[in-house]
Amino acid sequence: MDSDSTGGLATDSGSGSVSNFAFAFNDSKFSDRVLRIEIIRDKESDDEAAPGNDSLWSKELATVLRVKTLHISSPILAAKSPFFYKLFSNDVRESEQQHVTLQIHASKEAALMDLLNFMYSNTLSTTTPPALLDVLMAADKFEVASCLRYCSRLLLNLPMTCESALLYLDLPSSVSMADGVQPLTNAAKQFLVAHYKDITKFRDEVLNFPLAGIEAVLSSDDLQAPSEDAIFDFVLQWARTHYPKLEDRREILGSRLAHLIRFPYMTSRKLRKVFTCNDFDADLLTKLVLEALFFKAEAPHQQRSLAAEEASSTRRRYVERAYKYRPIKVVEFELPCQQCIVYLDLKREECERLFPAGVAYSLPFQLGGQWFFLSAHCNLDQRGLHSFGLFLVILEKRSVNFTVDYEFAARSKPNEEFVSKHKGNCNFTGGKAVGYQNLFGITWAAFMADDSLYFINGVVHLRAGLTIRQ
Repeated sequence: MDSDSTGGLATDSGSGSVSNFAFAFNDSKFSDRVLRIEIIRDKESDDEAAPGNDSLWSKELATVLRVKTLHISSPILAAKSPFFYKLFSNDVRESEQQHVTLQIHASKEAALMDLLNFMYSNTLSTTTPPALLDVLMAADKFEVASCLRYCSRLLLNLPMTCESALLYLDLPSSVSMADGVQPLTNAAKQFLVAHYKDITKFRDEVLNFPLAGIEAVLSSDDLQAPSEDAIFDFVLQWARTHYPKLEDRREILGSRLAHLIRFPYMTSRKLRKVFTCNDFDADLLTKLVLEALFFKAEAPHQQRSLAAEEASSTRRRYVERAYKYRPIKVVEFELPCQQCIVYLDLKREECERLFPAGVAYSLPFQLGGQWFFLSAHCNLDQRGLHSFGLFLVILEKRSVNFTVDYEFAARSKPNEEFVSKHKGNCNFTGGKAVGYQNLFGITWAAFMADDSLYFINGVVHLRAGLTIRQ
């Protein structure tokens, strides 16, 4: 609080004097006022309480359960709190009286007493998370910034749980001095992001999260899900569960959740399907889908530029997550025959995770009414050498019979153009995979080397061309 708001009175800012006046608490010899605390029935059980009164203290008439009186020093309380400073100085009639009255709900009595003790002693005896949260909220209501920061630091040092993290995330919307609890809310968000990294593993649990919790999880770049298509479906299910009324659901999706869905990494097929989703405002959904389609139409280097630009912003719709199935770009042709070209990019860190026997799957794509996907492997040959392999897999398990010509290519230095690496054809009969175990004809070590010809700005660019032969 600045000097103008207190008429020049020095107040505690948490970084200055921490004088201990515990000896003066509730002692008439060191006090100039009497604080009369009227404890009233909690709002939930008090039919006579004023409706809509959410304040911790109130001068509204209410059923008084009991009265507690304390001897207080107005300079000490005013120095710690703008609330008490205004109470003692702005109301002339009341400031001339020795008695000052507050009303407080019964459930908040212990927190207020702890807060008053802190204002004299700069310490708390309370150590449990629920009690510290109550004191923190009291410190917010009565504008005691030093106590708010003190409670936040104590809570940070306690073991974090999912329940406590969700409670902490609610603080920014209810705490006016939000800077004091920002480290706590940041830690809560990081805890939830790390704990619920694999959203498919905790699907039912996360579906029960409040809004603040779902926002924290969805904001993560490291969120593991099969695809952004699956994340869209999850968000829609959460919204329908928590906001059954369409009007409310549209509001919460538009104002809080839509920007957390990374539409540019949804498949084109899914984008066409959700284009008419009634749960979203039509104008907003049109804008998001068109943005995503324009992004997909950009050249790969322009896509990376957009993603890098947004990586430092709060809106990260162009930043790719840690999908279990790698996003692809598909160009389809119907004439002169059914063909498609599939582009798959793998980052260096994704390739590193393949060693020694890992696999990375692409999102499925369709050609000629059949579903396929690409799989990248780290293969071990008979000589004990590892190499990079790429395969084309048909998802269809039932009996099918058609021939596919395929070609695998990769961009390479110095020209950074696509160079064909393997061609073949296969008569698919269902559930079959074809490909090449050593796509680049070099060892894994040479492929992953710093001077590798195939990593361009840390990314391997692969291309698969498929043609169906009748």
